[in-house]
Amino acid sequence: MADRNSPIGVFDSGIGGLTVAREIMRQMPEERIVYFGDTARVPYGNKSQETVIRFTGQIIRFLLTKDVKAIVIACNTATAYALDVVERELQLPIVGVIHAGAKIAAESTRNGKIGVIGTEGTIRSGGYTKAIKSMKPGVEVTGKPCPLLVPLVEEGLLHDSVTDEIASRYLSELKGKYIDTLVLGCTHYPLLRSTIGRLMGPEVTLVNPAYETALELKQILEDKNLICNKEETAEEKHCFYVSDLAEKFTSFASSILPEDVRETKQINIEEY
Repeated sequence: MADRNSPIGVFDSGIGGLTVAREIMRQMPEERIVYFGDTARVPYGNKSQETVIRFTGQIIRFLLTKDVKAIVIACNTATAYALDVVERELQLPIVGVIHAGAKIAAESTRNGKIGVIGTEGTIRSGGYTKAIKSMKPGVEVTGKPCPLLVPLVEEGLLHDSVTDEIASRYLSELKGKYIDTLVLGCTHYPLLRSTIGRLMGPEVTLVNPAYETALELKQILEDKNLICNKEETAEEKHCFYVSDLAEKFTSFASSILPEDVRETKQINIEEY
């Protein structure tokens, strides 16, 4: 039985999963987080399913050494490719980012036309399409890979004319489909929410799976009586690990999380 005061493990291929960590911090400020970003091997969107499953297994084995009570796959590609596989082998609660976002998209659409943007891997997997159609048969789901948006976010070009131009090109196809709901199917994309919202227009509802996943996790922890009931001091609350570029990660994380990240430790994930 997991200890309710153990931390929550959160991982992503890089920095995008910090949007999920941010929502967990907002929704459950008493919880501790151990975050791992696979910055040496990012992006996952252009990797094979076998490779993503192997990477996911290594990261989960690392997080288990930190005595986590639950694990969040804060990466859409890893959720699409690996969640079903690792779920069968794990005794702890494990949550991906697709189910919660799909549920809200199915509930939000008025005209039955839903768009999903994500990496090549996420769109190719059809994870969101399958999940949305299982909840609301008959809807039309259009997936659009937007591979250049992740490196633009990673470079910090959140409000830049280059990002505007590339996002506009990607989104024009979805505008032509008259969608009324758009799923931000990559954890980097909430950082471009204002740009995407402006380009799509006010009549299109944007679904942020990072926010919905934090709510789903909270419900699971409550159901399993795993909500933390102990106050932690700020210094020891959250821990951050990466496979490369620790200083760059620390700077970026501090810019988007509710509190400064003092230190990020670099580890060799291939050892796990």
